[in-house]
Amino acid sequence: MRFRKLKKQSKQNSSNNSKVLTPPYAKTADKIKAFITDMFMIYAPILYIIAYVIMGGKDEFQASQLAPLLGVSMYGLIYATLISKFGQTPGKKAYTMKVVDDKTHENISFFRALFRYLAFLFSATILLGLFTGFYRKDKKLLHDIICNTIEIEVEK
Repeated sequence: MRFRKLKKQSKQNSSNNSKVLTPPYAKTADKIKAFITDMFMIYAPILYIIAYVIMGGKDEFQASQLAPLLGVSMYGLIYATLISKFGQTPGKKAYTMKVVDDKTHENISFFRALFRYLAFLFSATILLGLFTGFYRKDKKLLHDIICNTIEIEVEK
């Protein structure tokens, strides 16, 4: 057999063997819907409790600089706990998505989920990080790239 045919055959065999089944990536529209759902289901009650139970009213809440920081911090801790334990928040569960490690497709640790949340805050602040998903095949956003995570679709 000629060398070219052997080389071509070798490439075909290696490409057939190296195909790894990757779960479908989560859609951008579903990511946005899940984020909005989480804001209403988790963040809004946190702000309500801070404003009316802890602070005593909306005027004190608006005057405080510590209250919004407390709300964002509490949301981050709840978010990281849910992602590390279940891989999903209520919004992600509603739209059948899961946050997993991009190589092993297993749940991530609490500290990695917390770092992912902090990276999300950074990428949302500069806005550039939220648009990276439109230019990539795997639809990873900047905080997913930084933390080596990915949002995938799961069965109900």
